Amino acid sequence: MPDPGAGPLPPPGPGGGAPQRLRGGVLGMADIAAATMANVGPAMSFFFGFAFLATTAGVASPLTIIAAGIAVALLGNTLSEFSRAHPSAGSFTTFVGKTFGPVSAVTTALLAGLGYIIAMASVIAISGGFVQITLYHYTGVDLPWIIWTLLLTGLAVGLMLRGVVVSTKWAGYFFGVEMLVLLVVSVAALVEHRGRLSLDPFLPSHISHGFRGLAAGFPLAVYLFVGWENSAALAEETENPRRNVGRAVFSSIAIMTVSYVLFAYATVTGFDYDVTRLGASPIPFVAVAHHTLGALAFLTYLGGLTSTLGVLIAGINSQARLVFNAGREGLLPSFFGYVHPTRRTPNNAIITFAATSLLIIGGWGLGHLLGSGGGSMDPVVFFTESSTLGAILILLVYLASNIALPLYYRRYRPQEFRVVRHLVLPALGTLAILVPLYYLAKPGQPAPYNWFPYAALAALVAAVGYAALLVRRDPTLAERVGSVVADAD
Repeated sequence: MPDPGAGPLPPPGPGGGAPQRLRGGVLGMADIAAATMANVGPAMSFFFGFAFLATTAGVASPLTIIAAGIAVALLGNTLSEFSRAHPSAGSFTTFVGKTFGPVSAVTTALLAGLGYIIAMASVIAISGGFVQITLYHYTGVDLPWIIWTLLLTGLAVGLMLRGVVVSTKWAGYFFGVEMLVLLVVSVAALVEHRGRLSLDPFLPSHISHGFRGLAAGFPLAVYLFVGWENSAALAEETENPRRNVGRAVFSSIAIMTVSYVLFAYATVTGFDYDVTRLGASPIPFVAVAHHTLGALAFLTYLGGLTSTLGVLIAGINSQARLVFNAGREGLLPSFFGYVHPTRRTPNNAIITFAATSLLIIGGWGLGHLLGSGGGSMDPVVFFTESSTLGAILILLVYLASNIALPLYYRRYRPQEFRVVRHLVLPALGTLAILVPLYYLAKPGQPAPYNWFPYAALAALVAAVGYAALLVRRDPTLAERVGSVVADAD
């Protein structure tokens, strides 16, 4: 079977002309690694996710983060191996579609697009919510968070439309600021509590309820890393993507794992290992900063703001490229496959991605107003709800990719197939994904989480039905799936 990435020219696009290309080779490994970590958004993710994680896993929550880091590294192996063989802006859509055919490609494009849009809606909402929290804390001014959300989203989209180099650089700058703040506060907290430092957070005996507590906290810890896959979608614009995408993926996962463990240890130590008090704090890391740095705790608010901006830019930038590639190859309407003639940016995909996320926020907010409570929507609560629903859909895409890797290499690259790299590791990655999927989908959860699994199942069924109809109407679709290879001339 010939290598699917070896064809000299891609087939015509859905409109009959040559498919449009992004600007190739303008990003280096450091650029896409920084953009990936900016997409992870360690400050934003840790600020609003760690309290629940610590409450679930207990004092030894850093161990849960280490387990999640290992699981994400297993997923990173799958993404890296696919990108080495077939680098594409389509990322998961291309990888699954090349293995299982056009129906799976369209299904993956729809699930990934919807999952990322819903998850990004949580980020867009919390960006304005965090500005509202900061201003109210320091000035008493309480402007509605939606105003700040619209302003920041407009700023982020404006930077993205100027070009991938400009927007990626800014995402990297914002990431640098948040990491500096997080490191300063963590080190200061450990120095402040140096007389009470302990290895308890790294002892399995201090995980609440043993393995059950570890498993329950595991999906929360995995969610801290969402965005780790950013580099693959930037492959077409990356220099030597077959090598650099994998390097960026693994370096980002390693840096984020070590960093999260440090932040978690500093936070648990800052609360004197009292996870009940930690869990009751709205933003535990900020509380530690106030206790440790006093007035300089303002820096943590600055770090949170730059983090949300970095995630907005890096997240929409990469995830909109999956939508763009699907439009370019005919898996989604060709409208999404448009590229600006000068800047070579996927403008229609970027704008539609951001606008749809804002519509989701509006619809969710309307549901709160019309619901039994009848109150306005809290952006922090929405962040948790929306990110959870988005995570279920994204995990399904991760799952399909892990199952696809050994089949892809056995079919298209049998001479390169390695048992450990292409079978054992993706099998372990599949098991690692099934754990958070189970805990996100298990019955007995409170509303609205109890209906999220049914919503995800409905989305999956609808996506498969649409995909089957589209493939039946367009028999040439199979030729176009993954036809645009990132480093092809």
